[in-house]
Amino acid sequence: METTSDFNLARFLFLRSLAVLYLIAFLVALKQFPALLGEKGLIPVPEFVKQVPFRAAPSLFYWHYSDRFLKILCWAGMLISGGLMTGLFDRGPWWSTTGLWLVLWVFYLSIVNVGETFYSFGWESMLLEAGFFAAFLGPRLAPSIIPILILRWMLFRVELGAGLIKIRGDQCWRDLTCLYYHHETQPMPNGLSWYFHHLPRAVQRSGVAFSHFVQLAAPFGLFAPPVVAAVSASLIILHQLMLIVSGNYSWLNWLTVALAFTAFSDSLLGFLPWKPAQDPPRPAAFNAVLYGLAALTIVLSVPPTLNFFARRQLMNANYNPFHLVGSYGAFGSVTQERYEIIVKGTGSPFPAPEADWREYEFKGKPGNVMRNPPQIAPYHLRLDWLMWFLPFSMQVSGHQVMTQGYPVWFLRFARKLLEADRPTLALLGSDPFAGKAPRYLRAEVYLYHFTRPEERRKTGAVWTREEIGDYLPPVDLERLKNI
Repeated sequence: METTSDFNLARFLFLRSLAVLYLIAFLVALKQFPALLGEKGLIPVPEFVKQVPFRAAPSLFYWHYSDRFLKILCWAGMLISGGLMTGLFDRGPWWSTTGLWLVLWVFYLSIVNVGETFYSFGWESMLLEAGFFAAFLGPRLAPSIIPILILRWMLFRVELGAGLIKIRGDQCWRDLTCLYYHHETQPMPNGLSWYFHHLPRAVQRSGVAFSHFVQLAAPFGLFAPPVVAAVSASLIILHQLMLIVSGNYSWLNWLTVALAFTAFSDSLLGFLPWKPAQDPPRPAAFNAVLYGLAALTIVLSVPPTLNFFARRQLMNANYNPFHLVGSYGAFGSVTQERYEIIVKGTGSPFPAPEADWREYEFKGKPGNVMRNPPQIAPYHLRLDWLMWFLPFSMQVSGHQVMTQGYPVWFLRFARKLLEADRPTLALLGSDPFAGKAPRYLRAEVYLYHFTRPEERRKTGAVWTREEIGDYLPPVDLERLKNI
């Protein structure tokens, strides 16, 4: 096992990377939170805090919420993240840097805990957990192995949880065929997803087998001697880089890479030109805090450890409102058909099928068949992701679409478009009405497939699509005004 002085470089790489991701997370909140969850958002925070007690979702916004306060918090978070990213705050006493990381954690916890469905992704909890334990890595003090091992334990849970949920879930993971569909049906394809989808079937099956090895076997090496731990972390990083170039998963993959840095000792990173300064020893009081942190982590680790052995494994579960030591996982099942909800409006006085229906284009999710999917990650388009989830609550029979009701946020989204609400329109890629309000709105279901190589060469189109039916029949503002 490494000595406690072996982690200066690993600490440096991890903290700098994590600070970048926190800066992006606060930027996403600054740009999107007011329209989604603000005072006049789709599901306003003031409504939430009236219904949910503080103890269930601790947040500064129980004390006060306004869009202005939210923006102040985001700007403060970005400034602190930027300072930590550039090392500006490393020049102060060790306790100031620890305090700043905890401030970031409190600020982002305040956002996530009132973010409802728009902040229900597993990587929100991952960012919070990593940020909390990062505070105890002790910049300007000799690094301790305790937070290093805690962060490796987090990486272990991320990888093994993802591997187990797959092998217990969809049959296609067990017969190695999930990649036949995944690149086409994943939430947010990128510009290379089309090419990954058309790789030879043998390569795709090999990719699934490699994923299983990395997520089910490699995590155990993280607690082995230094060379084995570094090899395990290298395999995890390679796997994450493959996911990064083939899709958009917000900061999930980048955060996993950052966590993997903690498995490299200084002796193995000696080829890097940067050499850390010798830091002073840790005060006795700080060591006492670290021992308490280790004990707390052991206690909090009981539920996620038991979850590994559960017959019904939870995929992304929090066991406390502080998002510490949770269970993680992704893609226990893989959809084989891609249904997209396409939102259209018309200025015609009657919502007839032959009316001039114009499509709203989103920033990331598929719409226009000619548009190559953009690279978005590590930025996160929250509305686009929620639109991907909508088809899971409907059933398709031939060209008949049956829904089980609509999420409140979606109906309010439709109302905002009928009002030509500027903050809502800013979440979209394009407005076909140039800021004017349409008379009617509808949402139609289309079945999307990637074009075949010969089709793309001939037409330039990335997608083909087939109209299935209405998800939301034509509505006007009068019908939605009380939503």
